[in-house]
Amino acid sequence: MKYLVYASLIISGASVAQEAPQNAISAINADKTLLTDITDTGNGLIAVGKHGTVIKSLSGDKWQQAELVPTQVLLTAVDFSSEKKGWACGHDATIINTTDGGNNWQLQQVKPELDKPCLDILFEDDLNGFAVGAYGMFYHTSDGGKHWQKRFLDSLLFSEDRDYLNDLKETDPEGYEAETASILPHFNRIEKTDNGLMLVGEMGLMATSTDNGQTWVRLEEIYPGSFFALASDSEQEIVAGLRGNVFVKQNNEQQWQHFENIKTATINSIINYNNKQWLMLANSGVIFHLQDGLLTHEQLADGKAILDGTILNNKLIMATEDGIKVKELTP
Repeated sequence: MKYLVYASLIISGASVAQEAPQNAISAINADKTLLTDITDTGNGLIAVGKHGTVIKSLSGDKWQQAELVPTQVLLTAVDFSSEKKGWACGHDATIINTTDGGNNWQLQQVKPELDKPCLDILFEDDLNGFAVGAYGMFYHTSDGGKHWQKRFLDSLLFSEDRDYLNDLKETDPEGYEAETASILPHFNRIEKTDNGLMLVGEMGLMATSTDNGQTWVRLEEIYPGSFFALASDSEQEIVAGLRGNVFVKQNNEQQWQHFENIKTATINSIINYNNKQWLMLANSGVIFHLQDGLLTHEQLADGKAILDGTILNNKLIMATEDGIKVKELTP
């Protein structure tokens, strides 16, 4: 699953489908619950998490819960295309959106019958977006989420699996439908890069698209474990995941460099600081630092898993399994 710290929540949450979506419950300490993702909208911060929690803040110090969120599922990812327009996704393939900067949210999709969580969401602009998740879940919208089209990315199958499905499609259509629901690995993260789109996931999956997600090419495997995080700039691409495994490729090279890592905390997210340093946020309160080809780490005292983070006014504001945490950074 996307974040190992709550893999059990994803599994158990998916197995108990809601009869009908219910509004998130207002909580006094909403900023101290499990939070899975955080983003800077350009006009404040938005974080999401357990039981449909959505909280917002201007500075990262004081947080306020959103007024209306039409779901109580675990929300796993959030993304904004502008200060006002944003989307979040989670269990039951749930997708919600806001047009007022995160105060009020509307339900765009919920599919408890799938028993699958959405694990990441990305919008390139106000209209074009992608939602990805467990067992090859892939949705695309070109109208801001009014309609989400489900797609099966057969180009990411191994050749033997593709041949097997082609045969099954002819001989057993029902079996084909059942197999396509689970034969692909989990898609854990989708990001925009200088070259297009990149997708990473379970079993070493890395894939790219240069035509806005219309077609995808699976890259050569460099590692058999799961990737949960990726980032890039004009010079390099970084992928990271299980047990602190980090791989970096310079844009003018073909080979990936594997960084030896004595700290084996699973990395959940990668963010850039001051255009010179990469911060990799991990389980067990570990923060990895990658700068000038050197990988180091620090250990936060509380040892809580860090799921994502953003930087505001030289502060690292983190979404963790124990709520919002703030760390001062050296300019």
